[in-house]
Amino acid sequence: MNVTELSRRLRMDTRDLLVLLPQLGFDIGRRAIKVDDRVAQKIIEQWPVLMKKLRAQTEDSAAAAAVGPDAAVAKRQVPVPPTLSVREFAQRAGLPVTKVLAVLMRNGVLASINERIDAETATIVGADLGVEVTAEAATAASEAAVAQAVARPTQGAPRAPVIVVLGHVDHGKTKLLDAIRRTDVASGEAGGITQHIGAYQVTRKDHRLTFIDTPGHEAFATMRSRGAQVADIAILVVGADDGVQPQTKESVKIIRSAGLPLVVAINKIDRPDANVERIKQELAALELLPEDWGGTTICVPISAKVGTGIDALLDTLLLVADMEKEKIVADPALPAIGTVIESHVDKGEGPVATMLVQTGTLRRGDLLQIGGTYYGKVRALKDYRGRPLEEAPPSTPVRLLGLKAVPSVGDVASVTTTVDRKSKADTHALRGRATNVYTPSLSSIPDSAAPAVTCNVVLKADVLGSLEALMGSLDQFQHPEVGVKVVGRGLGNITEGDLQTAEAGHAVVLGFNVNPTPAAATLAHDRGIEVKTYKIIYDLLGEIRTRLEAMLKPEVIRTELGTLKVLAVFRQDKSGQIIGGAVTAGRISLGAQAAVVRDGIVLATGKVSQLQQNKVAVQEVAQGRECGIRFEGKAVAQAGDTVQVYREEVRERKLALVA
Repeated sequence: MNVTELSRRLRMDTRDLLVLLPQLGFDIGRRAIKVDDRVAQKIIEQWPVLMKKLRAQTEDSAAAAAVGPDAAVAKRQVPVPPTLSVREFAQRAGLPVTKVLAVLMRNGVLASINERIDAETATIVGADLGVEVTAEAATAASEAAVAQAVARPTQGAPRAPVIVVLGHVDHGKTKLLDAIRRTDVASGEAGGITQHIGAYQVTRKDHRLTFIDTPGHEAFATMRSRGAQVADIAILVVGADDGVQPQTKESVKIIRSAGLPLVVAINKIDRPDANVERIKQELAALELLPEDWGGTTICVPISAKVGTGIDALLDTLLLVADMEKEKIVADPALPAIGTVIESHVDKGEGPVATMLVQTGTLRRGDLLQIGGTYYGKVRALKDYRGRPLEEAPPSTPVRLLGLKAVPSVGDVASVTTTVDRKSKADTHALRGRATNVYTPSLSSIPDSAAPAVTCNVVLKADVLGSLEALMGSLDQFQHPEVGVKVVGRGLGNITEGDLQTAEAGHAVVLGFNVNPTPAAATLAHDRGIEVKTYKIIYDLLGEIRTRLEAMLKPEVIRTELGTLKVLAVFRQDKSGQIIGGAVTAGRISLGAQAAVVRDGIVLATGKVSQLQQNKVAVQEVAQGRECGIRFEGKAVAQAGDTVQVYREEVRERKLALVA
């Protein structure tokens, strides 16, 4: 048997299998191509036992390392970068690769030796193996320096205020920005719903204002939070016809936690069912008392659709910015530092990131690093309209081209002047993220207490923010019987590698704003791998929910109707009996289900196919009366037995989402 065929049957990577087999006692070289059929069959038959034994050995060794005399040595600190391969982690920790793979597999992560894992996963694996994982000194120092630099300064030159737009889905946040920018962004979004973060600049009375548009759908809570973290002022958009909704309340929490001054835009006042006073009452219940009610919350009625109140809103924002001018400053002479608010892989441009410059001035040709790791040279800068720029001062949103890898949404990038050899090595290791960001996190994988039945999925998205939002949305699908297990995830179009991962993990491939490549589409058709793509996140999450509900066992509701005491059996045949008896409780109904009970033991089940009272066919017989029934079922009833009559209703169960 070919080793590749054996690995396919065992659902393992071929290279990992060749590493594990000698550890499990099989004399098979790491460059073997074929395995004797008898040995292969033995491996297949014993594989569950072998893996259980390997996991037990790993647990025993980890426990011994934690409590043994050399526990202090075993608990040594292992510094790691933000991402590294399984092999690199094993080398740094001084552990056999097989043990690391075993811990990953025990937690449901099917990672190969060269698969990259994030620092969080490495920390959890290290804890299981008796080592303490820490951030590299260079990374920690770099992050500390960046955090200090982006802290709100008390002195510097005035900069444009950064305004974040928050609110519930479909309350008109993007329409508001359309009215401000005189562009039509919403028409380019599937279903008119913003799926990504956008950053834009406008000029009002010779003052620049930077706006960050964040999606309102509940799946994008993480993206909305990150939008608030880089902002100076927040606009809370509330629909005058819909009122305060769950995401409205969540947005208020985000704004308060960020300590941002707030302006409420009551949108859609042109609607016939709009009620501004009701909205103010609901806001007051959230401790946002409007100014005209004696409070401090500024409320501006607007209609983004017809343009009513837009000028008043912009003037209000300028007024608030002027009140906060001592805080809205930055030093443009410093090396630039900014936050990544979106990233994706472009087919022609490669890794692309949208960055909001927070301090300093970013110039074309600058070298960027994130967390001490070199990410590349800025080959080109573009503004939100796609026009080329030579430099970007503070509060300017720009698109960066020329990066070596895809940064994560929320990463803080800074300009560096020197790149050492180690940083370049880390950059080389990051190149794999340009096309696939699969960094399995154990926190998203069901543990031993997880549901036994799981819906396995491979998730692909167009940009990193959407992928992170999808991963975060899976937490709502929590149920003791069923669950979601992500066996693979990444950016860009669906490839043959994604289909192979799905086939090995018995998973469905779900794509968000991406499509399968022609080769992948052919492979999916040939091997019967299910691939589904979506443009709106509602539909993708609805697909997962539908699949989980189909896995739930239906609920059977039994309603007791009555009890018949058997007085005589008049006739019986292969299909049932004619029984005469007295109704001792409830009622006997025609067509109901029945069970013959003797001494508390159910002997047979069937149904009441005929019902007569005084030799007249009836539909129902009440308590205290005698009747005759035909019991369709096994003929076991005798005088003195009891026939319990009931109805059973089978209901499909629905999945209750976690708030």
